[in-house]
Amino acid sequence: MGPGKRDECCPVDRPEGIGNTNDIDFRLECSLKTSADVTMTQEVLASFIDEANRTILKKGAPKGYGAEVKSWNIEGDRISLIIESGRYVRVHDALLRMKKPLASKLGKDFKIGIRGVDVGLYTIEMPCENELPQMKIPYVSDIKYLEGKVILTLDVDESAMSNRVPDRILSLMEDKIEQQSYGGKTEHWNILWQSEKKEHRLFEDPTTAMMNAGWLKRGASRGQWIHGPQSTRMFRTFEKIVLEELLEPMGCREMIFPKLVTWDVWQRSGHAKGVYPEIYYVCPPKTRDPKFWEEVIDHYKVTHEVPNSLIKEKIGDPIGGLCYAQCPPFWPYLQGETIPTDEFPIKVFDRSGTSHRYESGGIHGMERVDEFHRIEILWVGTKEQVIKTANELHDRYMHIFNEILDLEWRKAWVTPWFMAQEGLAGVAEQTETGTTDYEAVLPYRGEDAEWLEFQNVSVNGNKYPSGFNVKCQSGEELWSGCSGVGLERWSSAFFAQKGLDPENWPEEFRKRVGKIPEGIRFL
Repeated sequence: MGPGKRDECCPVDRPEGIGNTNDIDFRLECSLKTSADVTMTQEVLASFIDEANRTILKKGAPKGYGAEVKSWNIEGDRISLIIESGRYVRVHDALLRMKKPLASKLGKDFKIGIRGVDVGLYTIEMPCENELPQMKIPYVSDIKYLEGKVILTLDVDESAMSNRVPDRILSLMEDKIEQQSYGGKTEHWNILWQSEKKEHRLFEDPTTAMMNAGWLKRGASRGQWIHGPQSTRMFRTFEKIVLEELLEPMGCREMIFPKLVTWDVWQRSGHAKGVYPEIYYVCPPKTRDPKFWEEVIDHYKVTHEVPNSLIKEKIGDPIGGLCYAQCPPFWPYLQGETIPTDEFPIKVFDRSGTSHRYESGGIHGMERVDEFHRIEILWVGTKEQVIKTANELHDRYMHIFNEILDLEWRKAWVTPWFMAQEGLAGVAEQTETGTTDYEAVLPYRGEDAEWLEFQNVSVNGNKYPSGFNVKCQSGEELWSGCSGVGLERWSSAFFAQKGLDPENWPEEFRKRVGKIPEGIRFL
């Protein structure tokens, strides 16, 4: 191939198989800014690009694949390039691979340096069966839908390309397209076991029944309940059952986890990828100086109204949020530590405070709330230890639900969407990692209605130990699991089937409750 003439495009022969990999096509039009006119370098540049197309732009890709400089030309102190690729050796990687050795060659032979990169056009074309809803994605200036594909136009510079921004945009779009292919479902569901039918004692909403009986009242905040002495006794009874029948026999140690979770924790746990619509944010005041807040204080004293607009001006950026999933704030306790091999499996639990989750308009009764009470069980160890602990939990839960609470229930294995999309190996093909949900029938909703998920056991693989850099002295890979006992969910399931009359409760549960305390009377 001969050298190109100034201001003329120089085509490059395309090796067979280059570009189309898994129907994803990258195209980058850019120019390298040089410290002097590079017209005299045409022959050297032609030779360099020809060799790059055969070597460094193919390195690490399967045979027949890689990136390719499709054309190039010289315009004074600029070298313009059009690069195309498939999934392997993406165009931004190709450019960065070329830049350093080209700069070295131009500097050595011509005393010319490369001062930077200007990006003219960067597009990613990928298959997409159905049009996605409108969305705004960082660094994406345009999204077009054609039949069977979507074309993204990126607004990136050299720094963004070096920081792998295009790769993360591609992963995000693949997630969205894959999620769409699930038909909007957030998880796969496969039933594992189901109890026999049971006789039910209540056929109304248990929350309504408890309110009518004076056991609880709505709180001042959205999705919040105030539990009276009777309902509180039920919660404490469920806690006692979990302690005596599960936590103590399994050797779980009690801890206190923080209930304010900062962004760095959620980044390491993976929740920062999508937690935003569901958390209650925490913003500190910009200062504690009373003079700074005097305007707010005076406003309330005069109007007896809280001035939200003024308060917004005086609080800082969110530092995180209230506890959403109870186990992530535990992990800084182990973060960066190497732990003796004989310390595993580590089994702990926390019951020190409420969790908070903003439910999307679906708050109904006690079973779906924004503020809820939970015992979080967490365990860490080798893969075998974590799976063994999960199996022991399953056995003990089955004993509790069958022999003590006498529930009609079932359990199903699910693949949570977050696990599938965060790259845990094999979650779609096997059940070593994933979640088992426990579901109870709610008679007042009808036998064919949606069952209530009231318990779960999750094996999370190496997700958390890896994210928080926790190591075992022996060098073995660490796994973890977690299981949340939601007291509101247990109450909803139990009372929906058994009612509020202790005469209809199983004997084993009634023995543990004792005498129900009197409620507070009102005129």
